[in-house]
Amino acid sequence: MSKIHVMEPSLYNKIAAGEVVEKCSSVVKELVENSIDAGSNDIKIELKKSGTELIKVTDNGCGMDEDDALLCFKSHATSKIIDEDDLFNISTLGFRGEALPSIASVSKVVIKTSNGMNGIKYTLNGGEVVSKEKSDLRKGTVIEVSDLFYNTPARLKYLKSLQSELANVIDLVNKESLSHINIRFTLINDDKVILKTDGSGNLLKTINDIYGIKVSKKMLKIEGENEDFDIFGYVSLPEVTKSNRNHIITLVNGRVVKNQELNRVINDCYFKYKFENRFPIVILQINTDPSLIDVNIHPSKMDIKFSNFEDLKDLVREKISGALENNFLAPTATNDLVKVDNVVDIIDTSFKNNTPAPEVKEYVINFDESNDIIKEEENTYNFTVKEEEKKEFPLLEPVGQVLGTYIVCTNEKGMYLIDQHAAAERVNYEKYKKAMANPKQDTISMLFPLNLDFSKDECLIIKENIEIIRKLGIEIDEFGDTSFIIRSHPTWFKEGLEEVFINNVIEKVIAMNKNFDLERFNDSISAMMACKASIKANEPISVEESKELIERLKKCDNPFNCAHGRPTIIHYPKYELDKLFKRAV
Repeated sequence: MSKIHVMEPSLYNKIAAGEVVEKCSSVVKELVENSIDAGSNDIKIELKKSGTELIKVTDNGCGMDEDDALLCFKSHATSKIIDEDDLFNISTLGFRGEALPSIASVSKVVIKTSNGMNGIKYTLNGGEVVSKEKSDLRKGTVIEVSDLFYNTPARLKYLKSLQSELANVIDLVNKESLSHINIRFTLINDDKVILKTDGSGNLLKTINDIYGIKVSKKMLKIEGENEDFDIFGYVSLPEVTKSNRNHIITLVNGRVVKNQELNRVINDCYFKYKFENRFPIVILQINTDPSLIDVNIHPSKMDIKFSNFEDLKDLVREKISGALENNFLAPTATNDLVKVDNVVDIIDTSFKNNTPAPEVKEYVINFDESNDIIKEEENTYNFTVKEEEKKEFPLLEPVGQVLGTYIVCTNEKGMYLIDQHAAAERVNYEKYKKAMANPKQDTISMLFPLNLDFSKDECLIIKENIEIIRKLGIEIDEFGDTSFIIRSHPTWFKEGLEEVFINNVIEKVIAMNKNFDLERFNDSISAMMACKASIKANEPISVEESKELIERLKKCDNPFNCAHGRPTIIHYPKYELDKLFKRAV
């Protein structure tokens, strides 16, 4: 008797569901993307108990006739591809024919659909049709998925809390809204509207619908193209960051994708401006010929491979880095709280450029589609940076010091606070960065050579990268099996900190090992040395010393951040001060 047999459809659909349907957001993703492929411009997602009890998706797409409405629940049934050539030129979001049969196999499904000429309604339990009846002729499709995983209790118990499931759905719908800005999306949970976009086709307005006005007016527009790729989107000023990479959103031909290497390139553009464990908000649309990408890697269709990937990375790096370098200004203090996460993050500084906010109590926000500038109706307020204002350092007159840490300055535009340690760190950072990029042979011999011991594996790494250390002007030689001796160092090492600097250089070489990046190495070592060598907080300085520090800061390429991304200077405009003292509303 044969041991090999063909599985029943209900069994292999449940197995496929393990790949396609992991949580409530997986179901929402597949249903929403089918609605998008059907040509919908209005999609409504309704949930009960975060989708664990009910997921209902209503669209106004092309709809289906009676035969297609039944056939769509058969495995590998799809209208998206016909032959092998289509597989390498995929322009739709769905194409595998796995989603609906997989969902139906582990839930109870009701589908009501019409192509405008006839309407049909099917009810399925566990993938089996239990009823069929005529329906109304409203063009489009309504799919209800209830009791998810009711027949697979092992998977049911792995669903997370209602809050976690809802957070995943919100994240998914946010990204679908950003990738299809011409579609109106409505998300409702337990009869409460969570998200509503207007489908106006304006990406900045969709960003505003999701993140709010405080964030949307801190976004920088980027766009560019090369022979294979066309990119467009918005990136946040370094002021606005997140605790994870989830808000780096890449969209390829309208598809939300995840590519770790591309995300790394985007985040690396910010490494001079922010803390290492913080990440920017980025919405990047990438358009390319479908033949240059491969989305047929995983059933989720979120992983992707690119042809000519290096060209894409270079284009993204050039446009984002250029936007940051040309537009980054000193933050201005406000009294507002900004909601920028699934939880409320408090951001107490915002990038407003020069002029105070108009004195009105309420604003009606309009989005000018011609230039993507957010305007306030009662008193037009331009949130973009004017060309002549870029990188401008204000004329400041120091008048004192607060808490032995902050230098108080003033001019006709208001009050400024300078973090003396952050400012000195920026000055020293740029000095050390230039010295490391163009190392001189000016060295000084140590009165007592420094002997350093390492483990055997660390010694191998040091030996492999010993020329990098020597090029910095550090005379290093092997001294036994697990030791090295240092006889001289550059003259620009700060007196008294020579041993600390040398140790940090070698430790950084060991830490980077095979992932050694010269620019990152120089940046990290410069930042470390600048921090160690700079004036500290709670250290009183005179007005004359303050003036000298400000003059040196003014000459820096980027005077508005320390080496670790913290602001060096914060502006309190007269209007904000007046508001604090109730002189302005």
